Amino acid sequence: MKLHDVLPVDHRLSRIYRAGAGLCGAALLVFGCLGLAHGLSFFSTHGERIAGLSSNGLLSLVSVVTALVLVGGALVGGNVASTVNITVGALFVLSGFVNLALLDSTANILAFRIQNVLFSFVMGLVIATFGMYGRVSGKLPLDNPYWSHRHPRAAERDGAPALAGGTRPAGLPGGPA
Repeated sequence: MKLHDVLPVDHRLSRIYRAGAGLCGAALLVFGCLGLAHGLSFFSTHGERIAGLSSNGLLSLVSVVTALVLVGGALVGGNVASTVNITVGALFVLSGFVNLALLDSTANILAFRIQNVLFSFVMGLVIATFGMYGRVSGKLPLDNPYWSHRHPRAAERDGAPALAGGTRPAGLPGGPA
């Protein structure tokens, strides 16, 4: 069973995934556009301050591209937005660790400073949390397709409601084989 086939388009979790991707994408878009508008040098390892963070042209461009990916995920919604949020959030945290190791070196091509590293960790956790909401938490409601997928016998026993189009998850009576 593929969960992207199960989550109804209008499921309430989709609003959370979309809101998280849209808000974080908008913040990154503003940061990236401010950096590009200042005409920053693309490969400066020292960078200039933009909105309290160090930036260069390359970091501004990466921020705009990342923002467009998040906004694209928000426009599509559903599991796509959730997966985009989780992936981008994980990449932000990974970027924080990599750039922490590169501080004060000539390989610091994104002109990161410690504020950028902290921002990367916090933003990554925020974005990933939006994406994981309702997917990995305990106490999921019975109408949650992720809960039904993980607990098919309990879903059948407790009478979890049918999903979009009256279908049931695979392996349950009335569901696809």
